[in-house]
Order: sequence, then C-alpha cells, then structure tokens
Amino acid sequence: MFRKKVLELINNDNHYVVDKCVLKCAKQMKLDINSFMLLIYLLNHPNKEIFDYKKILNDLNFTEQELVDSISLLKDNKVLAIEMKKNDSGILEERVNISAFYDILSSKILDEDNVSTNDKDLYDVFEKEFGRTLSPMEYEIINGWLESKIDKELIMCALKETVFNGVNNLRYVDKILYEWNKKGIKVPNDVKKAERNNNDENEQPYYEYDWLNED
Repeated sequence: MFRKKVLELINNDNHYVVDKCVLKCAKQMKLDINSFMLLIYLLNHPNKEIFDYKKILNDLNFTEQELVDSISLLKDNKVLAIEMKKNDSGILEERVNISAFYDILSSKILDEDNVSTNDKDLYDVFEKEFGRTLSPMEYEIINGWLESKIDKELIMCALKETVFNGVNNLRYVDKILYEWNKKGIKVPNDVKKAERNNNDENEQPYYEYDWLNED
C-alpha cells in the first residue's frame, strides 16, 4: 500500500521536466547539486519571475544558507540575475531573470554541433521572423531537420508559409515539413509544382494543419 502511494505521488503532475541539453550545460558549468536543483526549479516553476524565498526554501527543503550559496553560484556563472521591479500595486519586488541561461544553452548547442555559418544564419532568420529568441528545444528541432538532410531552402519555404499564416510556432513549421515529406516534396520547386497541380485540379492545399487546435 505504501509503495502504491509513493508511485502515485511520483507520477502525478508535480514533476519537473529537464531537457538533456540543460543536463549537459549544468555539468560543464560544474554546478553543485543544490544549484542544479534551484536552476531546474526556476526553469519549471510557473511563477519563476517572482523570487519567493520562503516558497523556494519550503519546496526544495533548503536551508537559508544553501539557498544563498546556490544563488551566488548561479550568478557567478551568469545564469541568473536578481532584479528589483514594481508590481501592479507599485510595490518593489525581487524578480529573477534567467534569460542569460537560454543564451548560454543556445551558444553551447551551436558549438557542440559544429554548426556552420550558413546554419547559424538559418537560426537568425527564424528568430527575426518570430520576433523572439529561440528556445533550446527549438534549436534542437532545427538541428534535427538539418541532420535529416532536409533542404534548407525548403525549410525557409515552410517558415514563410508559417509566417504568412500569422504563426510564430516551430511546431507549425515541423508539421508542414512532415506533410511535404509524405507528398514527396523535397525542394522548393516541388512546392511550386504541387501548388500548380492543386490550382489545376481545384483541390484543397496539400497539407492540412489546424494550428489553432494543436496539441
């Protein structure tokens, strides 16, 4: 009975997700276990912008000194910054900013995969079109396309189609590429041929993706 209770506790929704690139990065930065736990907590916590010391101490079972030491190590590694900002009531609150960590992850992913200048340009185009920085997971998705030898110009066509539909979601691009692959579309010219065939036959577009109701 006790074992069943433990399994139910482990398998409920109160679990944290840790991407493999975060694990690699944490090891390279030589974070200790407490600093790593704090980093994972901040990456997964729904209210991570608000730095609630008491809640963190309770959730992670840290002592005050352990929390102070962990914050110090993460700050030394340029992973986080503690800032003072006013809330809606005009009261100053301490807030945590971990945007620098995403920059570190992105840089390490590019370096480890020996990405060429042209590939880096591809990432830059995505960030420019989406109007935001790509997440580490999105970098890995694009890496997956490149490793699968998907034509870069075809990826650009899928991106243009995505932006045209008012979407800045990489999953939409991935769906388009998936549907194109099923249709045997490998290069931009294939896209044009498919469009001409659809126009001639007065058919629906050659891929269907309801991005408004995506999983």
